[in-house]
Amino acid sequence: MSDDTVPETEPFVPFARWFELANASEPLAEAMIVATTTPEGRPSARALLLKGVDPRGFVFYTNFESRKAEELLGNPQAALCFHWKSLGRQVRIEGTTEIVTPEEADAYFASRPRESRLGAWASAQSRPLDSRDELARAFATVSHQYPEPAEVPRPPNWSGFRLIPEAVEFWQDRPHRLHDRVVFRRSGRAWQKQRLYP
Repeated sequence: MSDDTVPETEPFVPFARWFELANASEPLAEAMIVATTTPEGRPSARALLLKGVDPRGFVFYTNFESRKAEELLGNPQAALCFHWKSLGRQVRIEGTTEIVTPEEADAYFASRPRESRLGAWASAQSRPLDSRDELARAFATVSHQYPEPAEVPRPPNWSGFRLIPEAVEFWQDRPHRLHDRVVFRRSGRAWQKQRLYP
């Protein structure tokens, strides 16, 4: 990444440019690792899909009884990592999460395929499951409860988080491990841009 590759004074425009290129070359460019910690500092990480990004932050959705949601509700600090192998690029994001508005959650939930909306009701995410048959029965029960063409409402324990970034780092693979690293750090309402040694 040369200086003219990320010339902006904030990270959202270069992220949008990299994300557009990744969408053209990666099968699932929106996949990202979301890292959380317990209030005691025990970390965990998993792959999720980015469902929205704008200058307010990066949005993803989940069952609020899941491990990640419980950890975020106890400690809102989190990190995201995108890795686009075909481009030799990575973006790391650190910040604080907040819950999206009910209107945002309703709008996204309504955009999901019907089966996915039913699945959100059927799954007690992160809880012990005795067998796949138990999950199938739960799905059948919910499908009977909301037969077509009945609308499938958003479960009360299902919503989303927005990660408000405090640091966004762009990493570009280069020969001889002389990679390019540029980090934007929030300073009040402004961003400070800094090049890093690889």
